[in-house]
Amino acid sequence: MTKDPRVDAYIGRAAAFAKPILRHLRRLVHEGVPEVEEGIRWSSPSFLVGGQILCGMAAFQKHCAFGFWHKGMQTALGADGKSGEAMGSLGRIMSLRDLPSDRAMARYFRQAVALHESGVPARPRPKRSPAAPVAVPSDLKAGLRGNKAAGSTFERLSPSGRKDYVEWITEARRAETRQKRLSTALEWLAEGKGRNWKYENC
Repeated sequence: MTKDPRVDAYIGRAAAFAKPILRHLRRLVHEGVPEVEEGIRWSSPSFLVGGQILCGMAAFQKHCAFGFWHKGMQTALGADGKSGEAMGSLGRIMSLRDLPSDRAMARYFRQAVALHESGVPARPRPKRSPAAPVAVPSDLKAGLRGNKAAGSTFERLSPSGRKDYVEWITEARRAETRQKRLSTALEWLAEGKGRNWKYENC
């Protein structure tokens, strides 16, 4: 069992009620995952396999928390999962009685390791909705049709790049200002420039 002295120090600083909970959880992790390594992440004890977080624990003023890193464990925990009640996977832990049985915890550790080794992302990134197409005002459309170089550049711009030009033109309060911006935009686009080209190389 390899222990990190920083975890010992963390437990030593914890409130009296928290010490037996943290020690118990630490022992269960090492028994369930013999290859686990200890570390400190986000100022709290973490347990790692292959350099990646498997689970972690923390002590607060009136409760402790224990959490599995892989999101798939939310399903595996079933009724024992109380992630909505507090930080972590098991809710607010105020005494050893609040923990699942040692046998159940051993099973959870096996499941956590299996998920860890499965290659399934632990925290999959939410899919981004495709950006809505930029509504190009009629005067800019007409200008782009009449200037092939400008139109070609505009088509190559990213959605945010097109939006920069559209907003710059449509936010003009006076007709003269709008027309001036439109002419400048077509000139810059014909030269292959984005709206903020002056700052791109700064």
